[in-house]
Amino acid sequence: MSSAKAKSAKGKGASKGGGKGTPATVAATKAKVGFSLHTYEVDPSTELSYGEAAADALGIPRERLFKTLVAEVDGELTVGVVPVSATLDLKALAAAAGGKKAQLADSQDAERATGYVVGGISPLGQRKRLPIVIDETASGFATVYVSAGRRGLQIELAPADLLRLTGGRLAAIARG
Repeated sequence: MSSAKAKSAKGKGASKGGGKGTPATVAATKAKVGFSLHTYEVDPSTELSYGEAAADALGIPRERLFKTLVAEVDGELTVGVVPVSATLDLKALAAAAGGKKAQLADSQDAERATGYVVGGISPLGQRKRLPIVIDETASGFATVYVSAGRRGLQIELAPADLLRLTGGRLAAIARG
């Protein structure tokens, strides 16, 4: 479907490609968890969402690649991590976070709090540690993909490692 080229690098730790890595890859390396990095070319002319385009470019099912969305739950920034094949159920996120009302955060607020740009926000290595809720469907896979901190780079890791590194919790927060 996509003419994007994808590359993978496996390993425990060290940054791939000679760079110093992103805060997400540095966090995974420091925690000594096994992970794989997957790069792909971003097509700025696509009409797909960032996550859909990434899943298609990497040739993986959309329900296995998770997007990171920043929301405000009762005025406090909270992160929801859901499959790109679904949408974030804001009411369920609010309940899982112990709040009453949630709405998507302003993109500038999300970027400022996480240290990442929209389309490359990772649940790992965020500038400010925000509460994180990961959709429970993640536990059904041996590994899942999330942004590694920039557009065109995904990190694949075990859901248990994702939970441990983020301090997150599992809940049914996806719809569709």
